[in-house]
Parts: sequence; C-alpha cells; structure tokens
Amino acid sequence: MLEKMDEKLDINEVIEEFEALTRDAERVQRETLRKILEENGETEYLQKWGLNGRTDTMSFKACVPLVSHKDLEPYIQRIVDGDASPILTGKQITCISLSSGTTQGMPKFVPFNDELTESTMQIFKTSFAFRNREFPIGNGKALNFIYSSKQFKTKGGLAAGTATTNVYRSSEYKKTMKAMQTPCCSPDEVIFGPDFHQSLYCHLLCGLIYWDEVEVISSAFAHSIIQAFRTFELVWEELCTDIHDGVLASQVTVPSVRTAMLKLLKPNPELASMIHKKCMGLSNWYGLIPALFPNVKYIYGIMTGSMEPYLKKLGHYAGKIPLLSADYGSSEGWIGANVNPNLPPELATFAVLPNIGYFEFIPLRDNGQGPKLNKDESLFLSVEPDPVGLTEVKVGVEYEILVTNFAGLYRYRLGDVVKVMGFHNSTPELHFVCRRNLLLNINIDKNTERDLQLAVEAAAKLLAEEKLEVVDFTSWVDMSTEPGHYVIFWEVSGEASEEVLKQCCNCLDGSFVDVGYVSSRKVTTIGALELRVVKRGTFHKIIDHYVGLGGAVSQFKTPRCVGASNSRVLQILCNNVAKSYFSTAFG
Repeated sequence: MLEKMDEKLDINEVIEEFEALTRDAERVQRETLRKILEENGETEYLQKWGLNGRTDTMSFKACVPLVSHKDLEPYIQRIVDGDASPILTGKQITCISLSSGTTQGMPKFVPFNDELTESTMQIFKTSFAFRNREFPIGNGKALNFIYSSKQFKTKGGLAAGTATTNVYRSSEYKKTMKAMQTPCCSPDEVIFGPDFHQSLYCHLLCGLIYWDEVEVISSAFAHSIIQAFRTFELVWEELCTDIHDGVLASQVTVPSVRTAMLKLLKPNPELASMIHKKCMGLSNWYGLIPALFPNVKYIYGIMTGSMEPYLKKLGHYAGKIPLLSADYGSSEGWIGANVNPNLPPELATFAVLPNIGYFEFIPLRDNGQGPKLNKDESLFLSVEPDPVGLTEVKVGVEYEILVTNFAGLYRYRLGDVVKVMGFHNSTPELHFVCRRNLLLNINIDKNTERDLQLAVEAAAKLLAEEKLEVVDFTSWVDMSTEPGHYVIFWEVSGEASEEVLKQCCNCLDGSFVDVGYVSSRKVTTIGALELRVVKRGTFHKIIDHYVGLGGAVSQFKTPRCVGASNSRVLQILCNNVAKSYFSTAFG
C-alpha cells in the first residue's frame, strides 16, 4: 500500500483492499503468522521454545507461552544495550519506542521497526478512506495538535523516542499525509519544537492564520484538543494582538520556531478584529471551534477508554461538529481501524486488520456465551480459558487481547479488555472496555478504570447543577490509615459549594457497585472514601512532569491511579489539595 504515495490516495482502492483482507480473515491470519515465524524462526527467543522451524498455528500455540512485558524485558534490554544478534527478530531492530509511562510511572521500552511503520500507515489510510467517504474534505488543511518529544540514543546506539515521535519523524508519515491531502497548518519546527507550551501557542496561531482553510481538527488523544482550547481561553487576546500587529509574542523564544512562524505571520487587523468579535460573542465558550473555524468537517482523535471523560467538554467546544474516534492501538502496535465513523465515540468499534499481526483472545466474562462465572466473580478469572483465534470470537463476549507482531512480540498480553460488537466480513469489530489491571484494590474489592470513570461521571452530574465540571481526575489507595481507603482527586472548573462537594463525595463512594467493595465498606474493612479537590492547574503540572521525563504530550494519558511507581505524581497532587471530604454514604 505504500507504492503510490506521491499520488492522491484512491479511497475506493483502499476500501476494496480492506474488504479483500477481511473476507477471509482466518486465511490471512494463518499467512501472517507463517510470515512472522519464517522471518524470525532463527531467533534466540523462538529457538528457546522449540518451534524448530514450524510455522503452523497449532505448533505455535503449543510451544510459545503467553507473556507480559516483564517477561520480555531482559531480551529487550539486551537489544537496547547494543546486542545485534537475532534475539527477538531476524531483522535488526533499528528503533525503540517508549510507552507513555502514565500507567506504571515509568516508560517501557518496546521494539519498533519498519513493519510497524508500514502497519501504522495502513491503519491511517484505511480509516481515512472510510472517514472521507462519509465526511469528504476538500483541499483544506488540518489543525493537528501534535508534538514530538526528543529522540535519544540508547547505550547500544539505537534511536529511542515515543511511538508517536517515531511515526512523526518518518518519511512515510509525511508522504501519507500528503497523499491524504490534509497538510498540517503548522510547520515542522512547531511540531518538533523543544518547548511544549510554545508549540501549543504556535499551533493555535497557525490555525487562526489559516482559519478559513481548516477542515479537520485532530490530535492523538482527545485530551490534547481540550487542553489546546482551554489554553486558547487564556491567551486568545494575545493571539489577536500577534495577528493584528504581525509580531510574534515574546514568549516564543525558540529560534527555529520563531523563524518559521515569522514567515507565516503578517499584520492582519481585519482577521484579528473578527476573532475578537467572535470570542466576545460566545457564551461560556460553547461552540468555540465552529466559531473560529467555520469549515471544519469533524474533530478527530482517540476518544475511547481513558479519553471518554473528556468527551462532554470536547462536545461543548465542538457544538454540532461531529466527533470521530481515531483507531485502536498501543505503543506495542496497531490492532484495528475505525471503519464506522458515523458511530459516536462512546460506541466506536474497531475492525481488526488481519495482516498486521497475529491476534488471540482470552475470554473473560460470561455474557451468555462465555465461561460460566459465579455471581461474585468478576472478569478476573483464577483459571483462564484457552485463547481463541481472531475469527473464533463471539459477539457480546469480552476478551483480553494477545498480540504477535513483526517487531518481536509473541503471544504478548496487551492488558486491554475488549468486547466483540459484530463482524466486518469475517474480522471482528471490537469495542474497547478497559485496561485489565486492577486500579483500586484493598481487600476483596476489584475496581477497574471503567468502574472509576462511571463513579466520577455519576458524581459530576451534581457539579453540573452548579454549571461546573470535573477538569480531570485520578485516584489513590491510601494504606497509611487503618483501614485503608480510596482517595479520589478532582480538579474542578470553578468554586463549588461545600454542600455539593459533600454530596459528590457520597455519590462517588456509593457508585462503586463491586460486591467486594460494597461488602467491605459495610463491615468497615475499607474506610470511607475521601474526595480531595486540588487547585486549578494541578493536572497541568503532572503533564509538565511527564514532559520533563522525555514524554510527548501527544502521547500523554492522565494516570487514573497513582501509587509507589509514580510517587512524584502523588506528591504533586497532595501538595496542591485545596479541600478534602470524607464520605458518609455507608455511615
């Protein structure tokens, strides 16, 4: 799919190729696994498990064990340190991706190679083809809030950076964007600028300069788009001054960024006046995006999982502009494309591309078709059923995904829980449910990221009555008290009354419906939930912390639970607590 990159993308051709792949997904999966094992059969890792050159599905499953990242760390570390022997892959790994690090506190090293770049472009083009069929764009521009972190050299001399950085820096990415005819408003100097705050300011300025040409607004994650327009609320008058006078704000100090921006910026009093008038006419910034960019067709980014809490605010800025969820993947690689762009983000599904990796699924929960569980059991089974293949999954059942790819991951537990919503031809369409790992656990309670999100959503409805909202949130299990208790950190958009915040605290506590939690609260083996309201800007300090560690803002996800592995984040939160409340819900 890369051979016609200098031409305009033929969306009908891309769709037909996708249809052909998914009509016989089982065969494509067998061929993909065979290709992976043929390329890497002589590696130390696969030799260890006694495959002896066999490439069939049965032998692969019988010989190669299920693994987590921890199991592969010794092998990956040797690659990072410069061991060029065929450890995990036959072809030499030339690049290392860093996970965001927001879940475990520290980034993981993940092998990255040309095959992953190619599968990324295939995903991008596939989803674009289906998206453009429903929401056709012309010859306009995209206001992309994307940021590239610095790459560095590992001990062994490999380039290392976030997965998004590795993609943005590739020539294939630029060719693909050109083929899709959605050039970015911002020059490369802004995208690759070393200071996130300056880059964000310049992204906004570039968007305003090309205000009538912007047809798409996007970022890797919904959070980054909201962050951009929250920043706009604070700096819009300064941006108007820049446009009016044709002089760039003094806060932009990076020489390469200033030089690139000054080539674009010319005095335009008429545009500055129009922006000023539109901003003054908005009520609470509702419909800000269509007011500034009247030709925008849709807003695009990952909006599932940990991004769902931001959808309400994004919809506030977007007005009636459609919100389209981007594709499903991770730092370890891609899984599926959004080929149903008309679905709202909350219902988004992702069709698995059967040629980009070999996928297996561990059934997790009884939905009438899965393994039978007792009423007190959750999705965390003590004895796991055998994984099933891509075309063997059943609609309505939830699964954990296993990934085998061209970059040296074999039967790798991604840790994601998905639900099969249907099939596109013979490949499943997946809905992301949550991360499988427990976030909140003290006694026999088992609460996931999804459980936390639902509790916050329920309590946030009480804030909405005062025209306030939760800017961001996270959690912590405080075991310094006896008994231990849940702590929920909230940043709120304004000053809420004491009475409402007390009600919110009780609502949070009462919204965790896990049987183990409810019973433990009733017999006081888990203490009263605590709501800590932090000062405005606290979660922005957390972003700055991760950026300071070398992370990319475009890959940032707020950690939904903090602990020993990210103690600095917990320190930032605790140092910025403004108010604290304890629940009386079970009193």
